[in-house]
Amino acid sequence: MQPMAVHAVFDVAAWLSAWAIGRWVSQRYFAGGLRTPFSDPLYFIALGIGAIAGALVFGSLNMTLAGLWQIGHSIAGAIAGGVVGVELYKRIAGIKGSTGGQFVASLALGIAVGRLGCFFAGLPDFTYGTATALPWGVDFGDGIARHPVQLYESAAMLAFLAAYLYALTRGSEAVRSSGFYLFTGWYAAQRFAWEFLKPYPPVLGPLNVFHLICIALLAYSIWMMRQTHELRAAV
Repeated sequence: MQPMAVHAVFDVAAWLSAWAIGRWVSQRYFAGGLRTPFSDPLYFIALGIGAIAGALVFGSLNMTLAGLWQIGHSIAGAIAGGVVGVELYKRIAGIKGSTGGQFVASLALGIAVGRLGCFFAGLPDFTYGTATALPWGVDFGDGIARHPVQLYESAAMLAFLAAYLYALTRGSEAVRSSGFYLFTGWYAAQRFAWEFLKPYPPVLGPLNVFHLICIALLAYSIWMMRQTHELRAAV
């Protein structure tokens, strides 16, 4: 099977697993108490436009900087674009508080499964790591043992998912109300670390495009968790 076909199989698996766990978590832990966006088509339009634009713009920008003149896509860019789209819509619609809690488990599992597709797609996917002498380095076909950064990210997101679900089972209202911001912060922090192990071109000192996106996402996460805490305290 061709690498891109393998990637496509895992992409489908990621979507299906994300849908399944999202449905289960939504019914079990978000049946009431938090604002749900599921009945608001404009919310999803804003989310979709932002996520698609972010994925294509930042993914393609990184490819261009690397000298690969082709359209690319990026998970980090999709998250950042989706955040911008939704927050703009919420401001226009006068919506306060988090509306992304029901997407957290889906995003975490979807990314974890999707990154397996990146791993098995090998070099053509352009998500491989830099060379390493560590015993778990992987040769993707060019004779160089590389950091399997795709597996690092997959493991990090599965660890987050496990902690998130455990907190929900324990009835943590803080995690339930700020789960999306916790997810965003964790994703940004772990992705920031793995970017130092990728051969992407720097744009600011040692930092590449995705480092800068992760810094912005982490700042957003911290700010919104603070806002959510103040909102809950005022109720």
